[in-house]
Amino acid sequence: MIKLTAEKKSEIVAEYGGDAKNTGHAEAQVAIFTHRIKHLTEHLKKNKKDFSTELTLVKLVGKRRSLLKYIAAKDIVHYRELIKQLGIRK
Repeated sequence: MIKLTAEKKSEIVAEYGGDAKNTGHAEAQVAIFTHRIKHLTEHLKKNKKDFSTELTLVKLVGKRRSLLKYIAAKDIVHYRELIKQLGIRK
């Protein structure tokens, strides 16, 4: 898992947000959060006592959960499709 660079971020946003500059789109934000969560999870597997990173991970998961709840309330079919694409357990 590579760190989130500007190129990778614009690539993710273009895939899920429609336009490469549309970073405010809920689906794009969920995809960015998912990428960061995967990266931090790999870091924490190696560095078990890094508690500040653990706190950041917990906050990101909470933000992603609230955005997913918003997407599910708006359009349940799109929500299920997004979860399947990102490989999120639900």
